[in-house]
Amino acid sequence: MTDELLSQSLSAAPAGEPADAPRLDPDLAAAARALAARGAVLLRNNHDALPLDPAAPVAVLGRVQKDWIAVGYGSGGDVNPPYVTNLLDSLREEGVAVDAPLAALTEAWCQAHPVDPGTEWGRWPLSFPEMPLDEELRAAIAAAAARATTAVVVIGRAAGEDRESALEPGSYYLTDDERALLEAAAGAFERTVAVVVTGNVIDLSWAEELGVDALLLAWCGGMEGGRAIARVLVGADEPGGRLPDTIARRYEDYPSAGHFGDPQANDYVEDVFVGYRYFETFAPDAVLHPFGFGLGYTTHEITGRPPAAGDDGVSVRARARNTGGRVGSAVVQLYVSKPDGALSQPARELVAFARTAALEPGAAQTVELAVPWRDLASYDDSGATGHRFAWVLPAGTYTFHLGADVRSARPIGAVEIDAVRVLRRLEQAAAPAPDHPFRRMTRRTGPDGASVVGWEPVPVSEVDLRERILSRLPQALPAPAGTADGAAPSFASVLDGTTGLEDFVAGLEPGDLAALAYGDIEMDSPLGAPGNAGAFGGVTERLRSLGVPPAITTDGPSGIRLAATASLLPCGTALASTWDPGAVRALAALHGREMAALGSEVLLSPGMNIHRDPLCGRNFEYFSEDPLLTGSLAAAVVTGVQSTGRAACPKHFAANNQETNRIFADSRVSERALREIYLRGFEIVVSGAAPQVIMTSYNKINGVWGHYHYDLVTTIARGEWGYEGLIITDWWMRMATDPDFPALRDSAYRVRAGVDVLMPGGDTHFSTTRDDAIMDSYRAENGITLGEMQAAALHVLRFLADRARA
Repeated sequence: MTDELLSQSLSAAPAGEPADAPRLDPDLAAAARALAARGAVLLRNNHDALPLDPAAPVAVLGRVQKDWIAVGYGSGGDVNPPYVTNLLDSLREEGVAVDAPLAALTEAWCQAHPVDPGTEWGRWPLSFPEMPLDEELRAAIAAAAARATTAVVVIGRAAGEDRESALEPGSYYLTDDERALLEAAAGAFERTVAVVVTGNVIDLSWAEELGVDALLLAWCGGMEGGRAIARVLVGADEPGGRLPDTIARRYEDYPSAGHFGDPQANDYVEDVFVGYRYFETFAPDAVLHPFGFGLGYTTHEITGRPPAAGDDGVSVRARARNTGGRVGSAVVQLYVSKPDGALSQPARELVAFARTAALEPGAAQTVELAVPWRDLASYDDSGATGHRFAWVLPAGTYTFHLGADVRSARPIGAVEIDAVRVLRRLEQAAAPAPDHPFRRMTRRTGPDGASVVGWEPVPVSEVDLRERILSRLPQALPAPAGTADGAAPSFASVLDGTTGLEDFVAGLEPGDLAALAYGDIEMDSPLGAPGNAGAFGGVTERLRSLGVPPAITTDGPSGIRLAATASLLPCGTALASTWDPGAVRALAALHGREMAALGSEVLLSPGMNIHRDPLCGRNFEYFSEDPLLTGSLAAAVVTGVQSTGRAACPKHFAANNQETNRIFADSRVSERALREIYLRGFEIVVSGAAPQVIMTSYNKINGVWGHYHYDLVTTIARGEWGYEGLIITDWWMRMATDPDFPALRDSAYRVRAGVDVLMPGGDTHFSTTRDDAIMDSYRAENGITLGEMQAAALHVLRFLADRARA
């Protein structure tokens, strides 16, 4: 499809929609295509197999060339796009001489064996059955090899919500038919290019074993993904991606492998040694492709000056020069090695990065990399430094490494810290429960001087949570002066500035306050566009009579999930692989513009849970194994969306790292790892992008469900980070009684924790008679207080006021 035809397709009304329905933005499609290409990671390119010569015949194998996998399944992918490009048609658009007889055979087979997309939630296919290597296909391959010297073999994997990838053929591993296809191509053609279309990391050891010349990791790129990869293959766009995750030689090499997928609880025994932090410290030989790695169609030399320490932190001036023969962009990455003394430290941690512009051959660009002291700090949960529950800089040498990936980065200098520095003292929060102790990984030095794994008990919680909560209960607002008895407050007067928001809230009845703490019964609220995820705010006639408007939410990270047609964008892993916050911010701003056109006010995005294990089914929605990369890209999404007057909602807060039994499984993690790894990205987003909404997770964190977790929500997010926005649940929640306050159950327990709104609502939690958990508790002795209800209402109404003024 040419750009002209693409423009026409975007301006024409999709089938089944009225002619005056909002049209999709061609600028958004172009940005999505560009980022799908920029996120594609070239992992091998022997014998200059890529880029392809468009004039030379090319044989394309594998059904996914036609049955392209554009995104994963579930709330993060079920968008109604106007089209989805595929690789075969896109290569033809680019003028590639695709071998016609072989392509015709594949197309006929795909038509005769259509993909079964699955209709049952969470039971979608992990992959599509491949065309078997029968005699007809063998003959077609042999004939094609006489006409073409290069074969492109396409392998595809699906991912989805509410289920994991599996250690079986067709998911993490190749099927027999896929392996046979690759072996046949490698044996018949001079050069073999493998394109892997996936949202999640899978086993890639076969590429080396089978002698594949080029390996392109093409993350699910949305509706423009097929076209983007075709442009990469022919060299119209460079493969700009760098890995956001380590790819190990074997699944068993991942440090989480023995503690993932348990339906009841998982001990995060690897602690802060997640992903490359583990591999670079303990098992470098287990790495197939290191974190941050990616080839282009040119080469770059990255050099830097020694780090300079100042009042605010450390700065490094780096220079990238294009030393190859083609235009290309470099990703400059800065890592630190902290002193491994009182606190056990990974060998390297990412502390800054920057992407250059596209550089002509011989051209160079200088970038400034700033590292605040806070980004060099560690959290001491054990008192090993003498400063328990504090962000500290342990004394010693901080060596900085600069380069193109974690493995190839070279030392450029060091900064000395003479004595331990305490950057901020905090209080213990969200630590493991005393009745669930476990041991965590530490770094020890072996007899030969190498780092080896040691073990130590994880510090458990010593907090009297009941006392903490009682000492910090919000006070009730004073009744507004001069209000006549029975006079109904007006939210319009808040918007025009004649009434203060607190005065308005103080004038609301308890039942009104309770109603503001619930969404609108179920998903697809009649208050918004068809197919919406739900509404909150003015969800009752009484609230709307006071002038309180509803706010409409929509899923999700890869597009606006509505009944209407909407753009399907690259998945989170693809965006992270760009290492380009500026470009992601621009894409998100265009997405916010589409939200306005389609009637979405809150986008339930970005998904930003850490890639703790490659089998997590929802990894495609998330960004990376690294919290800095995760937080930086998530902040870019939030900033971009909110620049248009819409709202973004980072999720899932927190430690939602598996889908197996996700609504009951307990993530047991040390306070240090929680703060340094699993909360750090959220902290970056809060401080750098001020999201208007945050969503809690389904799972438990150290024994407490996310939607009841006072320490996560109130002690840390609101108290330590200063977050003032709205906090909502993931869709529905588990009913429970507060163990510290028996008069509180369900939504009263939730409001006390600081979680403002239950989404999407549900008639089991809220009824017109007001006989709900909040009002039950309010009427009970030692129940929920008026001040707590008002605090939740303030967060909801402040959001609505800001939205109305945007």
